[in-house]
Amino acid sequence: MPRVPAVTSATRPPMPRSMARHASENVAVILPPGAINTGDPVEPRPSATVLLIRGSRPFELLLVRRPGGADFAPGAYVFPGGTVHADDRGASDEIKAAATRELFEEAGILLARRGRSLARGSDCDAVRAGVERRETFAAALAGCGLEPAFDRLVLTARWVTPSVLSRRYDARFYLARMPSGQKVVPQEGEVTGWLWAAPERALHDPDITLVYATRSVLETIATGESATELFKRARGQREVPIVEPRMVETESGWVVQR
Repeated sequence: MPRVPAVTSATRPPMPRSMARHASENVAVILPPGAINTGDPVEPRPSATVLLIRGSRPFELLLVRRPGGADFAPGAYVFPGGTVHADDRGASDEIKAAATRELFEEAGILLARRGRSLARGSDCDAVRAGVERRETFAAALAGCGLEPAFDRLVLTARWVTPSVLSRRYDARFYLARMPSGQKVVPQEGEVTGWLWAAPERALHDPDITLVYATRSVLETIATGESATELFKRARGQREVPIVEPRMVETESGWVVQR
């Protein structure tokens, strides 16, 4: 990843929202050309997303704005995340490896430890320097004497893209706490803006455009719980259900159903 200037604040261009207020409603969606697959269903790509939380009650989550030319959700605010890469497959948990790497690439936040000590800001700088030297993320971690802190990731949801779409993802959503001594330092090549927002604000602020899955996951955590209670609820799930919305073509266009 080449050195590029850090994004220092969120930017919010006006754009139409395509998501409804409640996940239980039929939701009209605006699809780019070629979004609908006319052949056999595409195999979903494994991916991971991190709901990074700071504070307790109320808590806030980090949202990053996707570039306008991004393959997924251009221009929308999403949780940091992305697909599994080849370099992730050597880890003990490739999905969590992708979550850790993508969180660092998109937000500059490092879920890693050296022994019992969690990574601090200086560790982020050292790993970033390694990545800028074209080292893999895993190699940059190892070179700094760090290992990924997979135990800091708590699975809270799993969504699969509807089968009618050309681009499909099998996305795990993880909760994680903002590490002490670190700050958000996203890279311009990854995101074009960022912000911290409580779930209720993210759901109702007209300047925050959300995709369907992000909005729906936010609705499940906009319960008034503290961060501690939220993590406890996620850890208490015996099994995380797989959510795969249905898309139906109507006279006025495509709608999403739950």
